[in-house]
Amino acid sequence: MTSAFGTTYGGDIDRSRAIAFTFDGKTFHGRSGDTLAAALMADDVRLLGRGFKYHRPRGLLGAGVEEPNALVGVGVGGRFEPNTRATDVFLYEGLTAVSQNRWPSLAFDLGALNQAIARFIPAGFYYKTFFGGGTWKRVEPFIRAAAGLGRPPTAGDTDTFLHRAAFCDVLVVGSGPAGLAAADAAARAGARVFLVEQDALAGGALLRDPAEIDGFPGEQWAADVGGRVRSGGGRVLTRTTASGFHDHGLVALIQRHAEPGEPPPPGFPAQTRWALRARRVVLAQGSIERPLLFSGNDRPGVMLASAARTYAQRFRARPGRRAVIAGCDDHVYLTASSLAAAGVEIAAIVDSRDTGDQRDAQRAFPIHRGSQIVSTVGGRALRAAVIATPAGELRIACDLIAMSGGQTPVVHLHMQAGGGLAWDASAGAFTPIGPRQNQDSAGAGAGRHGLAVALADGWRAGGDAVEALGLAKAGGAPPAGRSDRPAPAAAGSPPGLHASANAKTAFVDFQNDVTAADIDLAWREGYRSVEHLKRYTTLGMATDQGKTSNLVGMTRMAEAQSRTPPDVGLTTFRPPYTPVTLGALAGLAVGDHVAPRRRLPLHDAHLAENAFWQPSGYWSRPRSYRQAGEDHAKAALREARAVRLAVGMVDVSTLAKFDVSGPDAGQFLELICATSVARLKVGRGRYTVMLREDGVVADDGTVWRLGKNRFLMTSSTGGAEVMAHRLSYARHVLAPALRVTITPLQEAWAAIALAGPLARSLMTEIAEGIEPPPHMSSAAAAIAGERVLILGASYSGERAFEVYVSSFAAAPVWSALLAGCRARGGGPYGLDAMDLLRIEKGHVVVGAEIDGRVSPHDLGMATLLRANGFIGYGALQRPDFRRLDRLRLVGLEGVEGALPEGAMLTDRPGARPSGHVTSAGVRTLCDGAIGLGLLHGGLDRRGEIIEVTSPTRGLRGRVRVVEPLFHDPEGDRYRD
Repeated sequence: MTSAFGTTYGGDIDRSRAIAFTFDGKTFHGRSGDTLAAALMADDVRLLGRGFKYHRPRGLLGAGVEEPNALVGVGVGGRFEPNTRATDVFLYEGLTAVSQNRWPSLAFDLGALNQAIARFIPAGFYYKTFFGGGTWKRVEPFIRAAAGLGRPPTAGDTDTFLHRAAFCDVLVVGSGPAGLAAADAAARAGARVFLVEQDALAGGALLRDPAEIDGFPGEQWAADVGGRVRSGGGRVLTRTTASGFHDHGLVALIQRHAEPGEPPPPGFPAQTRWALRARRVVLAQGSIERPLLFSGNDRPGVMLASAARTYAQRFRARPGRRAVIAGCDDHVYLTASSLAAAGVEIAAIVDSRDTGDQRDAQRAFPIHRGSQIVSTVGGRALRAAVIATPAGELRIACDLIAMSGGQTPVVHLHMQAGGGLAWDASAGAFTPIGPRQNQDSAGAGAGRHGLAVALADGWRAGGDAVEALGLAKAGGAPPAGRSDRPAPAAAGSPPGLHASANAKTAFVDFQNDVTAADIDLAWREGYRSVEHLKRYTTLGMATDQGKTSNLVGMTRMAEAQSRTPPDVGLTTFRPPYTPVTLGALAGLAVGDHVAPRRRLPLHDAHLAENAFWQPSGYWSRPRSYRQAGEDHAKAALREARAVRLAVGMVDVSTLAKFDVSGPDAGQFLELICATSVARLKVGRGRYTVMLREDGVVADDGTVWRLGKNRFLMTSSTGGAEVMAHRLSYARHVLAPALRVTITPLQEAWAAIALAGPLARSLMTEIAEGIEPPPHMSSAAAAIAGERVLILGASYSGERAFEVYVSSFAAAPVWSALLAGCRARGGGPYGLDAMDLLRIEKGHVVVGAEIDGRVSPHDLGMATLLRANGFIGYGALQRPDFRRLDRLRLVGLEGVEGALPEGAMLTDRPGARPSGHVTSAGVRTLCDGAIGLGLLHGGLDRRGEIIEVTSPTRGLRGRVRVVEPLFHDPEGDRYRD
């Protein structure tokens, strides 16, 4: 079948190659270039899904990414992908697809029994029906089991996904007539252009409505434009979705190299996520047709008029045998002509306007003006339409209703870029205005319809883009287009739901089963904000993001309030507007590559000691050094006891380390630290805490004065990068006039902590030329011939030293210390033993006790604070920080039962929590469970016995509130 311009319907499909695929276990055959939806339609398969809530039979509504009904699972094993739109997956040999949300089969679905109780399960019914009286706990498992659509894959993903970055002069999103004209104008002017299209072919509406442009068939002209883009150094990316428009011209693109479930070509990833920086962006994404409201508008056989033309023209698949075309614009006549040419009988054209396309006088189609569809008749397939005419109701037999409720410009990227919208009352839609970044909108996406208009507008947008870049516009006139089916011009307002129609079966959101009755109910119950409406009814919250439903729903709400849609408002267009595979967002950051892996400078030395590794921030650190017959708990206890009785050593290279130098270094650190450090003598150090601007503790660490104008500052492993940002912010924003330089040393220096009653004798033996420095003092020395800095600092409560050495020279220092430890009955210890030691000494840690909510007063550090002048001081004066009932640090001593970390603290069984256990362990030299916790009232409750419970683990116990210090309360051991 050929148009006047020689374009064969479906001419982009290789009809010579048949492709076998399966749907619900049955084998079908399609042609190369078919979508799964088109191939099934060609095989007369009309039932493709079931409604989410009522399980009503559903067929195809659209032909592209707007499709809400035909969601299928595609692929097998690690390539299984649920919730794939059948309209957005192209056939490949061996494609396997299954329907969703039905049991035991699509044709016989027991979930359809919900239709019998539909009146009892309107929007939000579970809020009002099941909450209170304990009912929710009984029904929640059933509701959760029924929730969702497809089932997630159970096998690991076998594909890879890549990330790429690129730059271009002009990015054009959408390759319809307007987008192609814009890309052509920019490429001819010498700009480097990226043209992206989510379809497999460029052309947009030209693939559906054949046309001639500049004397060539539309598809050939599109190919010629693509060639000019490529020859200018640009790219044409098909099967590529622009998923988000971010700041500074950054547009995220998702490019498919393989269809869902299909193995990618050799050497290719399944998908590539592009981070594209464009100097100018032209948005030519077209528009989406809106459905009409009538009873039974969700039956298989009811679809958008544009979709019906797509199947008939592009895929040569008849969407039906006898059709009723209904709408409020001239698309009804364009569709009637297109379907008739494809061999579909036109039973009637139902035009809600009193006037319309005057060419209809020459058409041989029954036309009903001033009329609308009231309802449909049928079950798993459409049998008839009931229409209301000025003369009364008519029943017209048909198996297809092609409807057009007007066009909604696709504006999500424009909005994400900060642009605004204006209400076009004549089109009944929002159109883009006020671009805030470097974007421009063209064609149907800007509310400008018709082939000639779209070509001229796209040419203008492309020319404006290159002119803004300082290039000369391409000469000549815009492309001239001509179609044997001229694009419609006049449009009217879509008719509302007819008075005799049943609002409970007139669907607004087809995917989430939101009806006109649900919209009305939300209005009656006071949910009149568009955001409240969305959440109460779930309108537009499904995978289709309300592409066909949002404006229809807002119009219905506006009618109930006698207002216009702009008065009701719009919801936010959050990216991604079209679903994106999670693997594409992760890229190669999966498994061991989920984050940068940092190895300690002494990694090989730990391997030689059979270290068991544990992630700690970005690092892998030894958790313990297990010996034969030991688990982690036994190994940690053995290692901790060695520290208490002899000597042990631990790798603390991951501590954040900063060299702070300059004439104003001390003044700068006074700003950062809540304790006084500027008066430290050279060679001395001090423990300190750092606060956020709101007075909450951010981190803790130490400060050491190494010279008159030079300090070493340390902080926790997990907060290293945060602290680096805090120091940079303070340096450049809070104190830009201070003469100070901050140099991160985290990876430049390795650090080894030596602790235990024999630590001093060991240090005396191996430190060359010095006496070991006293507690909180430092000294430069040499160990194993390497220059080191020795700090007298204890985290364990024992006499201890921290040895800092260049990362490249750490191995001999470690070996020397290890030999000394072995000779004294000790050895290395890991994170678990370190935790036991610090809990006994009452030392806090970021992430447990320092949890982003506590102040220094809550942690018992009030005596450390300076009078004023540090970050967070002002906020710390707020009365709330002085409340006695705040969560404050306490020690917990096990009385009976368990003391699990993370458990709740309650005054009595069943009472509301009054705190929680932040850290828990056992005593190292005697029996008993101990821990630290945050408790309302803190140490004012010293001596009380309270309950500890962990419902998720089924553990209970009783603990005594004590001082958060279980070992050497006088502090004699670490000063010895």
